[in-house]
Amino acid sequence: MPFGPDALWAPWRMSYLESLHADDDAGSPPVSEPDKRHPKPSQSGSFLLDYWRTPEDDAPNHVVYRNEHGMIMLNKYPYSNGHLLIALGEARPTLSDYTPEQRGELWKLVDRAVALCEKALEPQGLNIGINQGIAGGAGVPSHLHVHVMPRWVGDTNFITAVGGVRVIPSALELMYERYAKAVNA
Repeated sequence: MPFGPDALWAPWRMSYLESLHADDDAGSPPVSEPDKRHPKPSQSGSFLLDYWRTPEDDAPNHVVYRNEHGMIMLNKYPYSNGHLLIALGEARPTLSDYTPEQRGELWKLVDRAVALCEKALEPQGLNIGINQGIAGGAGVPSHLHVHVMPRWVGDTNFITAVGGVRVIPSALELMYERYAKAVNA
């Protein structure tokens, strides 16, 4: 048996890792998540808003569903396999910045995302949450979004605690195909 850990393959992480040191601003987070297939920088400062404005790019951007209010997409840097992001088309930084009607539409999208996740992946559980503001962990603090993360018993183990690494067992393209089938069913 060779010495050392087995390798983990997560090719989509490289563009993110490279972007962390692209700016000379010491420690400042990237404005938007990078994507080597779409190398142009975010036009709006929010990749979510950019995706909202370009429905013709839904497939390459892994947007699995959209309506007149918002969209559901795969997180390109997931915490768990099949991790979804839900955002309204109008970018606002906090939940309370939206009208009650807009919040209602956001939660309808969350309900749809949960149903899609359960149909496509049959997880044993879910984490659903919002990271509001930089201190709250928001990667895009200018555009509030909701996370829906499918969970399975054993999906995190010692490697997360000891190695500081999460294992994502499936490619984004395969997850997109599974969600697309669920949307069309």
